[in-house]
Amino acid sequence: MSEQSILTISEVTRYIKSLLEEDAILTDVWIRGELSNVKLHSRGHLYFTVKDQQSRIQAVMFAGNNRFLAFKPENGMKVLIRGEINVYEPYGQYQLYAKEMQPDGIGSLYLAYEKLKATLEAEGLFSETRKKAIPTFPNRIAVITSPTGAAIQDIVSTLKRRYPIAQITLLPVLVQGGQAPGSIVRAIRQVDAANCFDVLIVGRGGGSIEELWAFNDEDVVRTIAGATVPIISAVGHETDYTISDFVADLRAPTPTGAAELAVPDYQEIKRTLISLNKRLAHRVKEQISREKSKLERMNRSYAFRYPEQLVKQKEQQLDNYLDRLKRAIEMTRKKPVEQLNLLDQRLKRMHPNNQMITAKDKRMQLKQRLTKAMQEQIKAKRQPFEKHISELHLLSPLRLMDRGYNLAYDKNKTLIKSTKQVQEGSELDLRLRDGMILCRVVKKSPVKEEEVKHD
Repeated sequence: MSEQSILTISEVTRYIKSLLEEDAILTDVWIRGELSNVKLHSRGHLYFTVKDQQSRIQAVMFAGNNRFLAFKPENGMKVLIRGEINVYEPYGQYQLYAKEMQPDGIGSLYLAYEKLKATLEAEGLFSETRKKAIPTFPNRIAVITSPTGAAIQDIVSTLKRRYPIAQITLLPVLVQGGQAPGSIVRAIRQVDAANCFDVLIVGRGGGSIEELWAFNDEDVVRTIAGATVPIISAVGHETDYTISDFVADLRAPTPTGAAELAVPDYQEIKRTLISLNKRLAHRVKEQISREKSKLERMNRSYAFRYPEQLVKQKEQQLDNYLDRLKRAIEMTRKKPVEQLNLLDQRLKRMHPNNQMITAKDKRMQLKQRLTKAMQEQIKAKRQPFEKHISELHLLSPLRLMDRGYNLAYDKNKTLIKSTKQVQEGSELDLRLRDGMILCRVVKKSPVKEEEVKHD
């Protein structure tokens, strides 16, 4: 074995890769399979596995192609994928590089269904506020369906059984196939233009999604939403839902159910009327009995037995009312006069002359009260004052002078109380009771103790 015949892993991988890239089929191939392990990377790349019952292959759809998808890939979805088969060299693994992807078969119908449903719901066509009420007792009923299917038989038989007085008008249409939507739209517009029907039933029997697809057609759906006549939708079985069911004023699970919702039960109405008639008769009988008893009580009453006495009583009451009215009128007349007199008296009291006289009287009264109070106050203070005067007189030096005592003062007006305060030759003022004498000290001599005691 030569060294040149030995290949590395990378060389083998690149060789396989070159073979795949040169294959005209694998460079542009369509694959049908089921999605699994679907993962959306943060950068927008979509990684997933495509499988069938025997095999599986890893796949990737880069962000540049992924952004053009008209649906959201999910696990379990059957799809058709266009792309190329190539090798991912780091792992030596071949995989599908997807460029286009679309739902396979029914999946594409489902996507179209969801897309139209979302659009119409956003427009508010599913709102309960725009739905019209179904009349309770319709007279004319229009039915749009296939004339040969089982649905028309179920609808008509149910209507006749439940409400035989209603008039039923059938407008035959195609309910499946490419021409079905146009046929249904024309019939709805015909009923709406007639303006004589109370309710319209639109529907058909059960079938596959492809067979029911005419009732998911946008023209059909918008025509139902825009009709003025109340519409009951009855398409397929109870588990089948079409977009027509969402925009109709009422959705019935089956054609038979639509007929039951469109009309009341005649027998039930009859039973109700019989019951109401009995109740009414009973109520009338009770009312007559009550009124009869009331009439009998009135016949036995005082007014009916003694009508003349009642009239006299009422006349007496009338006289009393007239007297009360006269008194009220008299009081009404007198009251303003009394009020006027009161006002006149108040005005007189408030006249300036009267007010001045009143003020003068008040001033004189106050003056007299003040004079009296002052006299009483002076009298009350006089006795203590005279007492104090007497006490002061007893203590006064003048009283001593009346008894022969005198007061001597030096030239500084200082009272001389001792011989020690003067010298021989000093001049003194001698205060007598009735005047002053200027004296000069010729001689001073002390008083003997015996003389002091004697004094």
